[in-house]
Amino acid sequence: MIAELQVVPSPTGTHDDKWAYVDAAIAVIVDSGLAYEVGSLGTTVEGPPEAVWAVIRRAHEATIGSGASGVISVVKLYETRGPADPATMADLTIAYRPTVPQ
Repeated sequence: MIAELQVVPSPTGTHDDKWAYVDAAIAVIVDSGLAYEVGSLGTTVEGPPEAVWAVIRRAHEATIGSGASGVISVVKLYETRGPADPATMADLTIAYRPTVPQ
């Protein structure tokens, strides 16, 4: 399963750290051991469905637990079943990745 998670905390962070509550969610994803990519508007994570669902929930809860007064979590999911090989983050983005001139 591939999921993109965007947490929208209120407020976004503290006076000293503008993105503190967003960073709390990202830290949960980083610590999960799952493959992930942090983007400018969300973080994409890849792994077995039960592990992805669990990390989404923990990241949402970490946002509140770190001090945000509220949070909206926006989740997009991609999952395949059956004989087809499941796509990976790399499969879905390889055509758009920058290349280094040689």
